Amino acid sequence: MYKDRKLVWLSTVVLIVFHLGAVAALFMFNWRALAVAAFLYWVAGSLGVCMGYHRLHTHRSYHVPNWLAYTFATCGALAFEGGPISWVGTHRLHHQFSDQPGDPHSSREGFFWCHMGWIVFGQAGHNATIKYSKYTPDLAKHPYYLWLNNYHWVPTVILAAILYLAGGLPFVMWGIFMRVTLCFHTTWFINSAAHMWGTRRFTTTDDSRNLWWLAIISFGEGWHNNHHAHPTSARHGLAWYEFDLSWLQISLLKFLGLAKGVRVAKLNSTVAPPPSAVPVPELVGVE
Repeated sequence: MYKDRKLVWLSTVVLIVFHLGAVAALFMFNWRALAVAAFLYWVAGSLGVCMGYHRLHTHRSYHVPNWLAYTFATCGALAFEGGPISWVGTHRLHHQFSDQPGDPHSSREGFFWCHMGWIVFGQAGHNATIKYSKYTPDLAKHPYYLWLNNYHWVPTVILAAILYLAGGLPFVMWGIFMRVTLCFHTTWFINSAAHMWGTRRFTTTDDSRNLWWLAIISFGEGWHNNHHAHPTSARHGLAWYEFDLSWLQISLLKFLGLAKGVRVAKLNSTVAPPPSAVPVPELVGVE
């Protein structure tokens, strides 16, 4: 499968460094460092990737003021999974061609490929602003998203400096290396495990599944079959027993008047048809 694919050296080296750093963090454990890592895992994972990159910037399942949309995007950059334009463009392609030719990480090419092989043997796209701007013209109209996509690593470097001043090397190893590595695999499990194992409430054209344990560690993203059936819904856990922390937080924003136009699918809704072209929503954020 990989003999005709070239290794993406930069991505590969970065992944190796972060995984080695995560192992090294185990030898620098203290409870304060663990607490910092847990808090930042929520900031980057829930606020940044789930509520920001995914439900807001990609699918436009709700609207927030631009200052909050920018904040969520900055939190998403802390996951070190690329800038908002690259992340959103990749995910929109995934929904158009899910588990079909053209899907950047089709599960039908095997677990390793859809989990992380597409990153190390695929195409470098973590800051490919020009390439992915055609799939994200709504984001590309914002100078801040353009800058953040080109320099998505800057927030992490700044955070690392702050952590070192606050708690020395243990804070850096846990707050950056361990936390980012965990964020990597949680996101990758959505692409791999949630397309291979679990239950299917909706008969979609892809292989998406609902996985309760993945929903817990991914702030609600594990209800993946629900999501693929209703991609524009801000709520992924549709049943009362499907815990979806990101949805609860969006509901809080709505209660506070910060979230508008919140889209919610119902449990008995029909499956939304797959897009015939990469969706290009209106501008993210409201004034």
